[in-house]
Amino acid sequence: MSFQIPIEEGVRPAYTAQYLDTLGLVERLHRLLLDVIKDEFERLGLLEINAVQALLIFNIGDNEVTAGELKSRGYYQGSNVSYNLKKLVEMGFMHHQRSEIDRRSVRVRLTPKGRAVRDVVAKLFARHAEGMEARNVISPDGLEEINTSLKRVERFWTDQIRYIY
Repeated sequence: MSFQIPIEEGVRPAYTAQYLDTLGLVERLHRLLLDVIKDEFERLGLLEINAVQALLIFNIGDNEVTAGELKSRGYYQGSNVSYNLKKLVEMGFMHHQRSEIDRRSVRVRLTPKGRAVRDVVAKLFARHAEGMEARNVISPDGLEEINTSLKRVERFWTDQIRYIY
């Protein structure tokens, strides 16, 4: 995807172009991550779950959370979290239980079947990390720098949502 926006007065065009390149790269990387997970599951014959659901399971890990916490803790970024949770419960990847204190609140946690999916994704990511390090794709310092920069962008965007609009 190529972003095109009008240049604001006082904004350097080169900086804006780099920012737009970054936005496109972040979007492409997320889509590629989902494709990599999908391909791994197809290779293993695990076809009843999609990549978004597998990533959600991986991010939940050993935690027990509410649907609201999935977004606030950064485990899930999509807009259809309720649908995916319902499907994962129906397929036996997650347990759900109503809170004794607040009956409107439902807590979810992985079943043994869900933990098996989490382990597949964890092994995939470990293999990737090992391969990237072995091939010197990016140094540990480079990863740290990328993570620091992306966290700054995340903080900036969060501030835009909270304080400007």
